[in-house]
Amino acid sequence: MNTSSDLSIIKHSLIETFEEVKEVVQQKEGRSRAGLMLGLQEIGASLEGFIGAYYPVASNIIIVNKTPLRRILETNKALLKPYAFHVLLHEYIHTLGCFDEETTEQKTYEISKKQFGEHHIITQLSTNIRKYFPNLVYPTHGWLPQKEAPAIELVQGFDFSNTNSYIT
Repeated sequence: MNTSSDLSIIKHSLIETFEEVKEVVQQKEGRSRAGLMLGLQEIGASLEGFIGAYYPVASNIIIVNKTPLRRILETNKALLKPYAFHVLLHEYIHTLGCFDEETTEQKTYEISKKQFGEHHIITQLSTNIRKYFPNLVYPTHGWLPQKEAPAIELVQGFDFSNTNSYIT
């Protein structure tokens, strides 16, 4: 990130947006998962595109790529929250045990449409994210970051609604 202010804006947006994602999924699907962590990692981009986020199967962490977040702040801040919602919803569905990308994309669309309607930007992202982010690619099953991947920065306060009553 360019500044600590940018990083702070992004972290706050991701934390706030994830709480909304969990609530929407609980309402629409009747399912939830507690105890997740969020990591930010500089995964970068290539000529083929970029990966927005990934969920390492059988873990409790969602990893979000810093590169597109930074570009959104530099070019169109209004896309930050819709993009964050879409990416976090997609990865949250993976954490609930849906590992097939096509099925996950379909569930992401259905939940978005039920919550926001067909013409909302979040729903549009789930039908054609390449319209807004032409170089976004989804990882194939089993994708792992390169062996020398940059460190993962954990976001404090993520999934806070599930930890408030955990520690007494």
